[in-house]
Amino acid sequence: MKPYLPSVFLLFLIVYLGVQALTGQRGLLSGAERDALLTKREAQLAHLTEQRRDLEVRVRYLRTESLSKDLLEERARAVLGFADPRDYVVRVNAPAASASAQASIS
Repeated sequence: MKPYLPSVFLLFLIVYLGVQALTGQRGLLSGAERDALLTKREAQLAHLTEQRRDLEVRVRYLRTESLSKDLLEERARAVLGFADPRDYVVRVNAPAASASAQASIS
């Protein structure tokens, strides 16, 4: 059995590497999964790129050399909760979704 031991070891190694070449993470049969993952990641990248562009525009308008009064006022209202005395504030007790659902039931 001793002379066959290296041959058996090499056979198992070849079989193992062959199985991994077909079904492994980067194998021949997992191409569709990689393509689906690539498509998903490209969509995430596009979304994050769009968010970054939006944030860069907002930051550009909040710099002192090109300060946008409208954007500054919008951020102050959102963060501090202030409103202009000339604004009309309409308070709604029930959320719009539940109010429309109750109107459709009646």
